This record gives sequence, structure tokens and C-alpha cells, in this order.
Amino acid sequence: MRQRVLLASNRGPFSYWFGADGTPVARRGGGGLISGMTPGVAAVAAQAEVIWICAAFTDADRAAAHRWDAGSGDPAGPPAVLGARGTRIAGDVPVRMLDIARDTFHRAYNNVANSTLWFVHHMMFDTPHQPRFGREFRRDWESYLAYNQAFADALAEQALAEGAPRGQAPPAGARVLIQDYHLSLVPRLLRERLGDTARGVGVAHFSHTPWAPPRYYRLLPREVAGALLDGMLGADHLGFHAEWWAAAFLDCCEAILGAEVSRPGSADAVGRVVHRGHVTEVGVHPLGVDAPALRARAAADDVQGYVDAISQVARGRKLIVRVDRTELSKNIVRGLAAYRELLATRPEWHGRVLHLALAYPSRSAIPAYRAYTGQVRQIAQEIVEEFRTPDWNPLILEVRDDYPRSLAACALADVLLVNPVSDGMNLVAQEGPVLSQRGCALVLSREAGAAATLGDHALLVNPYDVSETAAALHQALAMPDAERQRRSAALAATAVATPPARWLGDQIASLGT
Repeated sequence: MRQRVLLASNRGPFSYWFGADGTPVARRGGGGLISGMTPGVAAVAAQAEVIWICAAFTDADRAAAHRWDAGSGDPAGPPAVLGARGTRIAGDVPVRMLDIARDTFHRAYNNVANSTLWFVHHMMFDTPHQPRFGREFRRDWESYLAYNQAFADALAEQALAEGAPRGQAPPAGARVLIQDYHLSLVPRLLRERLGDTARGVGVAHFSHTPWAPPRYYRLLPREVAGALLDGMLGADHLGFHAEWWAAAFLDCCEAILGAEVSRPGSADAVGRVVHRGHVTEVGVHPLGVDAPALRARAAADDVQGYVDAISQVARGRKLIVRVDRTELSKNIVRGLAAYRELLATRPEWHGRVLHLALAYPSRSAIPAYRAYTGQVRQIAQEIVEEFRTPDWNPLILEVRDDYPRSLAACALADVLLVNPVSDGMNLVAQEGPVLSQRGCALVLSREAGAAATLGDHALLVNPYDVSETAAALHQALAMPDAERQRRSAALAATAVATPPARWLGDQIASLGT
């Protein structure tokens, strides 16, 4: 029997809408996690039986979930998982969507995961005002627990041999790969549900975000901070994008749980935690890009149409590109402020540069995100009003989801600006050089996980220092062609060294045979 691999993530590889006949029809899912993971799923699916478990977001998703529960397997799904941003990858991968009660989902996803855990991991709270943990948060936390319990129940069911009663051995050593901060409690909950059979199941959890050091992590209520760490330590292996984040996690385990922590610092494991009699290895797995698939997608007609359109708008000017979600951690407002300072202090670039800022709407259900999107629009309008001339528009901001347009912009960029205040990895920083047609200079935040691998060839900046970022933009624009091309080639080589298939395969391998 082939090995069974179970993937669990908040979002799945596709979502549903209702077709003309009222049945659910699949389309590609969104989000960086999904675009990063799906190419790796193809390689795994060729060797193993893979099932992907995720949450239902829409009414059509919920209808699809009910069809699965009724025994129809992968409802209305495509014959293959949708790959990186719309391409197809090999392998039939059933996707099970969990229909979790709407109120439970909202409180767990919006109020705890996105409004609390995300802010802690990225160290972004406005601490004079937030967070404030009272009765409402405790109610929300109960929903987060219920949300994680639903995933643990589904994983336990799939981890056991088909038709075998609870307590019998799972098939060929099931491997469970749990993704991100939405599901931090699942490893421990799953281990409790499997009982003695847990010895035959390998469990890994991967954090796609940064991890805060103990002093900041302690903003969380004592019981919540401990429960999250304890939940993750139910896994056999924990992965992070960069050693910085893994080290911060180990520090939290030691300071908050009093767990036994060792730091061997080997190539494949930066630490080991012994907690409640269980050993958890902690490793670093930087995620790169699937260059062949990315370049093939960029060669498609829709992307090339945007290449022509952007070239006509730029009219030979230097092109500064950013591609980001309107996510607070992405630091778009300071990036625009840096461009504004560049134009104010370096008038030689007037008429010679165009900043193309492509923003994807993000988490509009959360008031802080809606307000931030408004701030992005406001400063962009101010820059245009301040510097525009009859024959030069210095800035184009577009806030909409358009992946082909983003690929085209990356291919044409002379400068790629990636300045998050904190980021687990950042795929755009890697995709840009891989797609670049003539070489691009990368202005990169030192607080992005990608800085650990790309820092030698990027222009690193303090994301809070607008003047330093403006100076780096000038340096990038003025860089000789030969140097820009050399740097860009080195960045691309680094980005393709750890493609998604290897990233996912390494995590499975970490669980042993």
C-alpha cells in the first residue's frame, strides 16, 4: 500500500462557485501559501496517496463539503490540483473541505488567527491600544479551539486505515503536514485522538509567518501562549522559513513552557524540544520557486498582453515594481513614502522613472485592513498630485487581483521593491529575479525571511527607515546594467535552489520512513 500523505491548511488549492445547474464548480484558490505549496504536491502525489483537508469559505464550498461527507469523494473538483497561480499540476488529489459553523469560523479565522496571532507573530500591535484580552477574546479562543478540533477529527479519520476501527495501525505510516498559525493546536489534538496509533503516524507543522521572541510573544494571555506552544509540540517536526524564526520559537518554548531545549545547529535541524515526554525536532526549510512552471505561465498570451501594455505606458522609463497584498506587514505606505522622498530629493529622476504598485485586496473583513488600504490609496494620490506633469505620471497604483499583470510587471522591472516590516519568507522577492527579462535590482527588507538567502545580492534596508529606502531605490536605479544583471542572476539561482517539491519532500523526509 502506498504511503498516505495528509495536508491540512486553512485555505485549499481551489474554491467553488455555483454553476448554471446549481452544482459546485471548482476554480483556483488564492493566497501565497497555496501558490507556494501546490507545485510540491505534484511530486508527492506521484509517489503517495495524498488528501488535502481545508476549510469551506463560501456557500458553494459548503455544498461541496456536504457532497464529500455524503460519500462522493472530491466533489466537482478538477482532475488535478490547480498549481501555481492557475497552472495545472499532475496527480489526482482529493480535497476535503470542512463545513465549520459560520460563527465558529469567523471568530477563529478573523478574530483569533488574523487579528491576534498574525499581529503577534509579526510584532505589529499598537501596544498603547491593542491587544486587549477580555471575555470576548476568551469566547473567540473557544471558537479557535473548536476550529482546530474539527481539523484534528478529520485528520484522525483519514490517518486510520480505510474501514479499520480506531486503535488499529494506519496504512503504510501516514504522514501529516499541517500548515500555519491557523492550525497551531492541531498536532497535539491529533496525537490525542490517535492514541497508541500515533506512533505510526508522522506529524509535521510548518509556520509560514515569522515567530516573535518571548518578550513580545508574552503579550498573549498566559494560557493561550502556553496552549499554542504545547499544541505545536505535539508534532514530530516543526518547520520555519528562516533560522531567526526557529530560534525565536525555541526561546519561547524554554521561557514560557520551561521545556527542555537543545540547539545542535546541524544543517537539517536547528533545535530539539522535549516536552511532556515527546521529542520535537525544529528545522529550517526555505521555500523557493518552481522556475519552469513560473516561466511557462509568464509566457502565456494573457501575460504577454500585459507586457506590451506596460511597456507602452512606461515608454522607456526605469520601472520600479512592487507586488503585494494590502496587508499591514507588507509596509506599502512606507514604500510609497520612500518613493516620494526619492522624487523630492533626486529631481534628476523626474520624467525618467515610473513606479508601478500592484496591490491585492486583503482581509477586508477586518477594519484595520480596510483603513490601511485607504491609507495606501491616499498617499498614492498625493504623490501623483505633487509630481505629475502633462507628459509624466510618476505612479500607477492598482488595487485588484490580477496575477497575469503581476507576472508581466516582474518581467519588466528594473527595480523590485519588497520592504515588509516582517515576513516569514516572501515569494515575490524570488519570483521577480526568476522572471526578469533584463535583470532587476532587488530592494529588500532585512526583516523578510528571504533576506537570509537573498541578502548577499539584494540591497537590504531597514523597513522603518524611509530615507534609507529612498537611497536604496536611487542606488538601484543608477546601478550599471552589468552589475544589475549579475545580482539578478545570483538572486534567481538562489530562488530556484529550493523549489516547492524539494521543500515539501524535505519535510516528509524529516518524519522518517
